[in-house]
Amino acid sequence: VQLQASGGGLVQAGGSLRLSCAVSGFTFDDFDMGWFRQAPGKERELVASISSGDSGSEPTYTDPVKGRFTIFRDNFADAVYLQINNLKPEDTAVYYCSTVVRGLRHWGQGTLVTVSS
Repeated sequence: VQLQASGGGLVQAGGSLRLSCAVSGFTFDDFDMGWFRQAPGKERELVASISSGDSGSEPTYTDPVKGRFTIFRDNFADAVYLQINNLKPEDTAVYYCSTVVRGLRHWGQGTLVTVSS
């Protein structure tokens, strides 16, 4: 199982970014996917998840990001995305894509998002 996240960068508050996560090594359609983030000095937290393609690709969001983050997946390209709008300084973190395959949680390498005020 491999997950490769990309798309992070330095952006001003109010701006937007789209994070991408390309996956391989498992049948992407069959698995839920999640985006997590870890801010400096804080624990890693889930921000958004999306159910498997077979389950309708239903998104869920945590309260801090509702209305600003959109998770979606391309089951043909084996990729999951996180569109982040109206970025805030508190969104500064390393963002990770993740999934659980055969009982094990797998992580991408993370992509850094830095939001300047």
